[in-house]
Amino acid sequence: MYSLNPLMILVIGPTAVGKTALALRIAQLLNTEIISADSRQCYRELNIGVAKPTLAELELVPHYFINSHSVYDDVNAAVFEQYALQAAANIFSKHSVAVMVGGSGLYVDAFCNGLDNIPPVPPDLRNSIIQNYHQKGLVWLQEQIKKSDPVFWEQAEQQNPQRLMRALEVMEATGKSVIHFRSKKNVPRPFRILKIGLELPRQELYQRINERVCTMIEAGLVEEVKSLQPLQQLNALQTVGYKEVFDYLNGFVSLNRAIELIQLNTRHYAKRQITWFKKDSSIQWTHPDTISNQFLLEWIKQ
Repeated sequence: MYSLNPLMILVIGPTAVGKTALALRIAQLLNTEIISADSRQCYRELNIGVAKPTLAELELVPHYFINSHSVYDDVNAAVFEQYALQAAANIFSKHSVAVMVGGSGLYVDAFCNGLDNIPPVPPDLRNSIIQNYHQKGLVWLQEQIKKSDPVFWEQAEQQNPQRLMRALEVMEATGKSVIHFRSKKNVPRPFRILKIGLELPRQELYQRINERVCTMIEAGLVEEVKSLQPLQQLNALQTVGYKEVFDYLNGFVSLNRAIELIQLNTRHYAKRQITWFKKDSSIQWTHPDTISNQFLLEWIKQ
């Protein structure tokens, strides 16, 4: 049973901005638990490259959607929505406040507002598109979208293969653009939602990203990715930090170039995250260094 007037505090923003540290502090301050809204940290096989919380951090506060799935699982926004709602119900049965943290905008939106009712796509069609993407690359995928769904293409994350493959499979399965199924009708949730957005000056954020990538390399990212080489065609591995190292291990680029590409692609990803979240007028934006415990307690009481 839910507590009376439960509250979900969302800590959101771009990668490397300091979300994990703040979420841990809030959860400890309020004696509650955390739901991750990161589309890659849920995979048990991925660690260094997805900037997963450390074992020490995970022991400080109970976490949901961390190490909860395998790279073999089909995890998407719909899966996350149902998982996170059940996790929230579990937390609210014990606490009046819960914390959600992450930078996957689609996952956050699915949790807060629900998803549109898109007809199911035949698995054979989905697998065919994924296979073609792996064989022919991102340029092929972009050309398919430009040709079949130019309206979506104009507003798409044009470097994001997952989003592009999803749009292509919906178009081919239904004959209609994925935009056609966007109802914009928000599903009411049985809890309040407060959103804290963390932001830094662009150059400071980019410097943090560059330094984090170097730290990942020093922590053994290449060795981690090498252990996953037999799985490199899986959808879960088509992500920044892994695909660039796969290219290095497969002899396509040097290690230095792979590191540069991880930094570049992570900066691009952060820019897309900022663009996504800035569209949400309900987010209260602040610099991570300005958030005191007193500020949090007062803000939550509003």
